[in-house]
Amino acid sequence: MANHFVVTWRDPQSAEFLQLKVKSIQDSQLGLTFVALSDFVLEAGTAIVNPTQEALHRRFEHTKMLHLSIHSIASIEEVGPDHQGLTLQGNRTNLLLFPPEKR
Repeated sequence: MANHFVVTWRDPQSAEFLQLKVKSIQDSQLGLTFVALSDFVLEAGTAIVNPTQEALHRRFEHTKMLHLSIHSIASIEEVGPDHQGLTLQGNRTNLLLFPPEKR
């Protein structure tokens, strides 16, 4: 398989950690706390059926771009022998996460 990223994130709909393979990760137009995933690598028609992968395939087969909050991302793996790395334009080093308000 060619170079790609494996993104692990916590899905806000199910609260489960999911993995998705994509060829492109870039800055999101939604702001500094989001990244945009595109060019999904969806494996279908394999001899071994994985229910989780099949559900992801159905969910994202018509999705052009997915904008994820950086706070929901657990990891991003760069996979492939000739990977050039991940470079984002927006500087996220000064973002602060405020604790939730105590009630």
